[in-house]
Amino acid sequence: MDLEDTIRTTASVREFSSSPPPEDLIYRALELARFAPSGGNRQGWRVIVIRDPEMRRQLAANYLETWKQYVEKWYAGDLTAGRQRKLDEANRFATSISEIPVHLAVWVDIRTLEITDAHLDRPSVVAGGSIFPFVQNFALACRSLGLGTRVTTLLSSRESILRRLLAVPDSYALAAVILVGKPLREITKLSRHPVEDFATLDSYDGPPLSTGADPGPTD
Repeated sequence: MDLEDTIRTTASVREFSSSPPPEDLIYRALELARFAPSGGNRQGWRVIVIRDPEMRRQLAANYLETWKQYVEKWYAGDLTAGRQRKLDEANRFATSISEIPVHLAVWVDIRTLEITDAHLDRPSVVAGGSIFPFVQNFALACRSLGLGTRVTTLLSSRESILRRLLAVPDSYALAAVILVGKPLREITKLSRHPVEDFATLDSYDGPPLSTGADPGPTD
């Protein structure tokens, strides 16, 4: 699969086979993911590959609690048929996480991060700039190897619990948990907004960027 097809079809998978993927594929995906850009080339990521069924059950129980809180916030009130269908699918996923054969807990050494917006009066959005390219690289690599992934950050609210469970030092923060397995169905097309919906020229309210746009000065 070429890079463009991989990018266009790396879906957030909800349905996995219960058969564990070969360990060499997980290793290969991590081997590729490590080439992600990293501030100062500090490579502060640390990955714990979780196969143990009891540990997976504990992660799943914590996920389900955080998922319930997420649903209360984002799915309150009357839902359209489409959103109800998505919620039903997500609920089935939330109750079956322990059956997914591999969980990856991705941690980042906080000491390696340069959080340039820490002083602003809003939540930081750049703190993950040196870890989430690694996460995306891993998801893309898995897709190219025939595996599916689902990345969740909901468990970060249970960081202290996972820290104790996985014996992680205090200097590390939980960036994401990635669920990995063989997808039950092939994803061939993703729905995304067109470029014109989110990219503008020269200012926030500038004209939409399009293939026919004048590129402007080059000097």
